Amino acid sequence: MADSEDGPMAGTDLPSLEDMQHWTAVLGRAQQMMLEHSAKQMQRAAENNPKALSETAMPSAEQLPAMFAGLSSMTLNPERLVQAQSDFWEDSVKLWTRFLNPGDGEQEGEEAPKSRDRRFSAPQWQSNPIFDMIRQSYLMISDHMLRSVDTIDGIDPKQKEQARFMTQQFVDAMSPSNFALTNPQVLEKAIETKGESILKGLEHMLDDLERGQLTHTDPDAFKLGENIATTPGKVVKETPLYQLIQYEPTTKKVFETPLVIFPPWINRFYILDLNEKKSFIRWAVAQGITVFVVSWKSADSSMADILQDDYIVRGQVDAIDTVCELLNVPSVNAIGYCVAGTTLAMTLAYLVARGEADKVKSATFFTAQVDFSLAGDLHLFIDETQAKMIEQLTEGEGYLDGRYMAATFNMLRGRDLIWNYVVSNYLLGEDYPAFDLLHWNGDTTNLPAKWHRNYLNDFYRDNKLVVPGALSVDDVPIDLSTVETPAYVQAGREDHIAPPESVWKITEHFKGPIRFVLAGSGHIAGVVNPPDAKKYQYWTNKKRTDTLEEFIAGAKETPGSWWPDWLGWLEKRAGDKVDAKGARKPGKGKLKALEDAPGSYVKTR
Repeated sequence: MADSEDGPMAGTDLPSLEDMQHWTAVLGRAQQMMLEHSAKQMQRAAENNPKALSETAMPSAEQLPAMFAGLSSMTLNPERLVQAQSDFWEDSVKLWTRFLNPGDGEQEGEEAPKSRDRRFSAPQWQSNPIFDMIRQSYLMISDHMLRSVDTIDGIDPKQKEQARFMTQQFVDAMSPSNFALTNPQVLEKAIETKGESILKGLEHMLDDLERGQLTHTDPDAFKLGENIATTPGKVVKETPLYQLIQYEPTTKKVFETPLVIFPPWINRFYILDLNEKKSFIRWAVAQGITVFVVSWKSADSSMADILQDDYIVRGQVDAIDTVCELLNVPSVNAIGYCVAGTTLAMTLAYLVARGEADKVKSATFFTAQVDFSLAGDLHLFIDETQAKMIEQLTEGEGYLDGRYMAATFNMLRGRDLIWNYVVSNYLLGEDYPAFDLLHWNGDTTNLPAKWHRNYLNDFYRDNKLVVPGALSVDDVPIDLSTVETPAYVQAGREDHIAPPESVWKITEHFKGPIRFVLAGSGHIAGVVNPPDAKKYQYWTNKKRTDTLEEFIAGAKETPGSWWPDWLGWLEKRAGDKVDAKGARKPGKGKLKALEDAPGSYVKTR
């Protein structure tokens, strides 16, 4: 079939008999694929009676309304509602006037801000009048829907934010770019490939339903220890909770004080060792630092009773003691990333209470929170309804399937991490890219159920960590205000998981010297930003400031990575240089090598 220059909606030649036979075959193949998938699911359910995807990976359509049950008490402000309706009518008239009389009275550049929306960047959205009208109508309606949240009264601020978040989710889901018949690129691709893009997209979708998780990247592109997580090292200790990895030195001399990195247990540690060019671990080793990394075990039923004290005392403190004894040093420098930074703060306070604060010479926090009063959109997921749903999801298992957390994080950036891939993977049937960061993002980790529920309740819901004595570790009360350990605090300016204003609050609770650095980008790219990439920037401020706003107002911007700034800060707390021999080499000290890095725990699914 031949398309006109205006695209698939503008008129085509009548289909030939051959064309009709081909498209009938395409539809038949699609139907067969769906029937085979359904039959396989029914057979599996009969044999194993497993939990459905909606129970293990993400909330179902029936569960979603319950997430925001508190919104049922809302009322509408009459004055704002009337004004909103008037504004909507006025904008609708303007839109139809432009459509019926294109160019008549339209101000040049009027559409410029909205046309920058990446979902509608293809020229067909503007050049074809029908799709241009669909696009503009959607943008207008979605804008008014989001503004309508301000007309709601009778609910508390958190409920209003939940309403705004739910509205944004709905608006993003309803974008015309997400549907085949209202996306000109999808229609053109289907005609161009004679339906093969439809079949390939359907195959992708059925595979994802089988996995219970949206695929972002080629699942066969990366293999741990071969082309990802390749920094040479050895596992030198294994417990039921973690493996301790020691990395091979690459310099003849190393700093006396070693570095112990605690990654978040909700993700795989190799975010800090993606490849040779991006690896923070490899870079730190090259700077003459003896690096250890904790690789947490992905939870299974044996970890049903794992709680906060295990991650702190039998996790972080145990790793610190192990490294000190192995290298015969009095202290370590430590890094805590995200939630592991939260527990690192508790570890510091616990050590203070035990008179052992000197075991940690300095602490670095990557996008970590201790005060959750400004915790961002994740806070919207924390309430009694969510707690009950998580309890149902983990009933009898003792752990939370990591796909649920992945779905939650994806929802925070649904437009980029969900719908963008729905279009490319399912509607356009494009090949998956080989992208290491997206591979890591989809490599989910299961969480101990009890500890996860307690974490959400104690930190996000009740914000107990900032109340002296409200939480205890092994019956030792925790008080962050007693921590005097020098700290380097890094936040991401565009972080949607640990917002910079939330990370900043660490400075309000610790008593020791703190260097706060605001990095460009977000929760991942703001951290994984090697100097050679020459990307982004960071901000520092030598003056003492009481708020993040004051910090930013007087901050100095430096192009590129903040890693060298951190290194300059750490070197002052890393001691003298010593020979990289004996126990400084993995397996050559008291702890023998158990296996090569990255170890087996990171490979457990």
